[in-house]
Amino acid sequence: MEMIESFSTWITGIVVTYGVKFLVALVVLFIGLWVIRMITKAMSRVMEKKNVDASLRGFLNSLTGILLKAMLFITVISMMGIQMTSFVALLGAAGLAVGMALSGTLQNFAGGVMILIFKPFKVGDYIEAQGYAGSVSEIQIFITVLKTPDNKTIIIPNGGLSTGSLINYSAEENRRVDFSFGIAYGDDYDKAKSLLLKLIKLDSRILADPEPFVALGQLADSSVNITVRVWVNSSDYWGVFFDMNETVYKEFEKNGMHIPFPQLDVHLQK
Repeated sequence: MEMIESFSTWITGIVVTYGVKFLVALVVLFIGLWVIRMITKAMSRVMEKKNVDASLRGFLNSLTGILLKAMLFITVISMMGIQMTSFVALLGAAGLAVGMALSGTLQNFAGGVMILIFKPFKVGDYIEAQGYAGSVSEIQIFITVLKTPDNKTIIIPNGGLSTGSLINYSAEENRRVDFSFGIAYGDDYDKAKSLLLKLIKLDSRILADPEPFVALGQLADSSVNITVRVWVNSSDYWGVFFDMNETVYKEFEKNGMHIPFPQLDVHLQK
């Protein structure tokens, strides 16, 4: 009987001791997570006021959150009475296996650092990489988030972005728009060229320097193709592209120009 009472007292002592520690650690955990959230939000506001690059803001916020959460986790473990020496030894033993399993993740982290250092692109740029294209929405520690024109979200690991080829359509202030307009054999080429130069001059978005280029590009099977190259501000690229195609189609018809299509003449002999 006395043995049972002693065992019961021992169990009760353990439950009370570790139960209190567990509850305190749980409270610290929730408060700590709230404080970390407030810190990251405050950091974001301060960096925004200081005009810190948007790409760097996302990266630093993500990195700070992870580091603070790791410190909070270690603190909570210590409060629960777990010996940190043995815990650290356990982490060290598992670290090698975890590091090998997460080698890709570490590569993505290094890739994120390289992106921020060399700045091949920044938040807001329109890029094409790894078979995807879109505007850069966020640059985080391990991933970069793109938004497509039709509002899809694309997540690309930073490792591939930092080591692979990519196209940054927003890197330069100006871009060249290339067209190829076909007219039928027998149409007046000089008239078509003059009309194209006139339409180019009427569009204020097209830059005068570099000078627009209009020339006979190809004598194709069914058409005489006229090559047109004009320079615009990068933000005007698609507007000029679509508007010029529509305008040329309408004006060619009004001025007696024929836009040909592939056709085959068949001659029958008796």
